[in-house]
Formats: sequence, C-alpha cells, structure tokens
Amino acid sequence: MTEVPLLKVSKLVKAFPLGGGVFSKSRARVRAVDDVSFAISRGETFGLVGESGCGKSTLGRLILRLIEPTGGKVEFNGQNIQSLGSKEMRLLRRRMQIIFQDPYSSLDPRMKVDAIVSEPLCALQNLSKSDRRRIAGQLVEKVGLRAADLNKYPHEFSGGQRQRIGIARALCVGPELLVADEPVSALDVSIQAQVINLMEDLKKEYNLSYIFISHDLNVVEHVSDRIAVMYFGTIVELAPAGQFSTSPRHPYTEALLKAVPIPDPHRRTEPFPMQGDVPSPVNPPPGCAFNPRCSYAFDRCHVERPRMAAASPQHLVACWLNDGRGLWID
Repeated sequence: MTEVPLLKVSKLVKAFPLGGGVFSKSRARVRAVDDVSFAISRGETFGLVGESGCGKSTLGRLILRLIEPTGGKVEFNGQNIQSLGSKEMRLLRRRMQIIFQDPYSSLDPRMKVDAIVSEPLCALQNLSKSDRRRIAGQLVEKVGLRAADLNKYPHEFSGGQRQRIGIARALCVGPELLVADEPVSALDVSIQAQVINLMEDLKKEYNLSYIFISHDLNVVEHVSDRIAVMYFGTIVELAPAGQFSTSPRHPYTEALLKAVPIPDPHRRTEPFPMQGDVPSPVNPPPGCAFNPRCSYAFDRCHVERPRMAAASPQHLVACWLNDGRGLWID
C-alpha cells in the first residue's frame, strides 16, 4: 500500500487582478503561481528556489491557506484543505505553521516574548496562563535562549535571536509541517549557520517536514532532500539534492548555478549567457516562459509550453531539450 504524502499540491494556480476599478468590465490578471504540482513526504525538507518575484512566497502562503487559490488543490495528509470550514481550518493550523522572512517585522514590538511565543496557544489550545508560560519557557530554551528572556521585548534582541523567537512561536502548537520563508536571508552569514543548524536539530527531534524557501542555492542544497526550481510562477525542475548541482537539466537551473560565486579562482566557470530580462507577467510570452532569455531555445520553445517529464528516476524537468542530450555543468 502506497503511503499517503504529508502534503500534496495539485495544479495550484493563483491569479491576481491588476488595475481597473469598481466599474471596470474586465481587468488584467497576473498568474503568480501557475499550475504547480508536487508532494512532500513526512520528515522531508523540500527546497524551493528561484529569483525574487517568481512566486515562491505566494506558493508557501497558498499551501497554508493564508491566501485562497484561484484553482487547484492542496491536500494535507490526504485531506483537501480547500473543503474545510473556518473552524476545521483553525484546528488544522496546529499542524502547519510558518517561519517568516523578516525577524524585525514578524514580531509585535509591543509584546513581550512570553506573549509572542504563547499567542498561538491562546488561539488554538485551551490552556491556563501558567501552562502557556511554562511551554513558552521550554521552547525558548530549546531554541537557544533563556527562560528569563520571556520578559523582554523584541528590540532587546539581535536579528538571529529574533528569528529564534519566531521559530519557537512556530513550534509551540506541535506542527508537522513548517514553511520556512527565507528564514535566514535577513541574517549575517555566521548567524545563518547557527539558525540552519538549529532548524536541522529541531527537525530530527520533532520529526518535522520543511518547505524551505530561499534564493540562496548553497543554503537550500545544504538543508534539502529535494529541490524545486521556480520560474515565472511554475516549477521548471525538481530533483534530489544530490543531483541538483551535478546534473541540472533546465537552462534556468544551469544559469542559477553558474551565478553562484566560487571562492577558488581556478574553479570559476563562465556565466550562463542569459538574454534580456524577465518577461512581463501581464503579457507572458507564448510557449516556454524562459524562451526569451534562453540561448538554447528553438522553434518548439516559442509555441508550445513544456510539461514536467522524467529526465531520470526522481528527476523531473519541463524543457524541450530533455531528449537525452541533457544539460551538464562542467
């Protein structure tokens, strides 16, 4: 019997209207997320990478139903979350939480750490004030702070410490899935390593699954079991982390990898010859969305959109070049 994945996303779409007014007959629409499908197993870290504006954060919020999709389906443990009412969804939120990108704006500056960490307990569980404080104290110590820090305000902490507070808040209701939206991008490099190591330790201790959203390929490759590459609102490549940098099959993935700085001057490679800028989302190009920037593009790329297909076992790619030739990094 096949195990039901913890999370399954099927043909997810989110279109935002642009311009117009109350009396306008029609408005342009931008597809921030366009026909995205994937599944996540229990205990897996699923990396999601791409340029700013590609739809990564929107996808994360759709999965948690913080925003409603235009089409498609999200299933958590086999249950369609779009079919749930507000009361049922409130109960499900105990099992799905988010770590926000900016630790400076995601914490209320008027609340003490005790109230910040225990706030989800007030909303989702009927516990006494003393029990909430006890749990909050255990969690802040778990993430590397002190129980005495419960009486402080967010401005009294560094960026890394604030992100630890955000992680403690996400953990307090015992979730199974954490969506980490650029959790270390606002931190110094040395602090990034500390927070990443903390998240990996917590994953093992609590058997967590992560969706790790980032534009930093080195970080994502380090923490992930599988990596999905997003471009223009859709996933163009999905591969095990071990194959991601050694055998990329999509030109956009190749371009991202070649853009990563390499400290050793003897190992530096020529950048991928991308042309022009990202197309306008209001007027997307026909065929493959990457074709205006791709030096490999041929006639079919300009007229027909590629669909995800297996380049090798567990390695999927949406590219018409996937015909056995492949794209390899030297």
